[in-house]
Amino acid sequence: MVVDVTDCGIAVTKELSKGAIVINCGDSVTIEGPEGVNFRHNYGMAEKMRTLRKIWKLMRKILQTTGEYWMLMLKVFQKPEKWRIFFRQCAVEGQKLTLDSVPLISIISIFIGAVAVIQTINNLESPFIPKMYVGYMAREILVLEFCSTMVALILAGKIGSNIASEIGSMRITEQIDAMDIMGVNSANYLILPKIVSSVVLSPFVMLSSFAIGLFGGAAIIAATGAITMAQYVEGLQFAFKIHYIYYSISKMAVFTFIITSLASYYGYYAKGGSLGVGRSSTKAIVAISVLILVFDLALTKLLL
Repeated sequence: MVVDVTDCGIAVTKELSKGAIVINCGDSVTIEGPEGVNFRHNYGMAEKMRTLRKIWKLMRKILQTTGEYWMLMLKVFQKPEKWRIFFRQCAVEGQKLTLDSVPLISIISIFIGAVAVIQTINNLESPFIPKMYVGYMAREILVLEFCSTMVALILAGKIGSNIASEIGSMRITEQIDAMDIMGVNSANYLILPKIVSSVVLSPFVMLSSFAIGLFGGAAIIAATGAITMAQYVEGLQFAFKIHYIYYSISKMAVFTFIITSLASYYGYYAKGGSLGVGRSSTKAIVAISVLILVFDLALTKLLL
């Protein structure tokens, strides 16, 4: 005889020789037959096992992704076959990935600098607080967090999607397979110039964003006259620590490495046609954004 017991949306089916009686329902169900055949199904334990299986699959996926990433980096960081081609590729990638992003970063930095000044002025209502702290607060906001972390998150969307889609398209159209067949280290040829050019130019991106942000603050002061320009400049010079510049440059270099290497990884292992390229770009941006925030916390704890 087949007995179906449904409890909490879960169906249990058990073969018994003769009739059966359901004894109790709850987290577990006991079914007894006339001949003393007992079957006990613990739903709580089943749910725990399903949860453990999901956790194990997630951990296995993370470990597999981490292993593939570091294996790819081992292939990437090898001596280029032709240095002349490598340096030429670095120049091309630097122009395409980093320098072409400067206009976008400049526009955002101008407005963030202006907003930081306006918000600081509106919050300094006490007449006992010197107005030069407006410039000081704007400088600290820009140098400590915006010009490194926020700019890196912006670049994650622009550069990360560009790299992942470009390399992913080459994988889907079998261009990378053709390079491997010809004996070319495709990972080294395609990925290393992107990483090197982005990391080398990262201080320029950070410093340009910092300078343009301060200019945006000065522009809004000149337009509104909320404080004098002398007070703003005095605040910019007050308690200045050159270590903060080095700290921000170091973070930006780490973030650009994360952006280029992770985007290259997801593009290099893309599969599933054009839809797969889109999925790899999305996964790359999500993973990059999370890692940037994690490393921001770690580097802040270590360097400050």
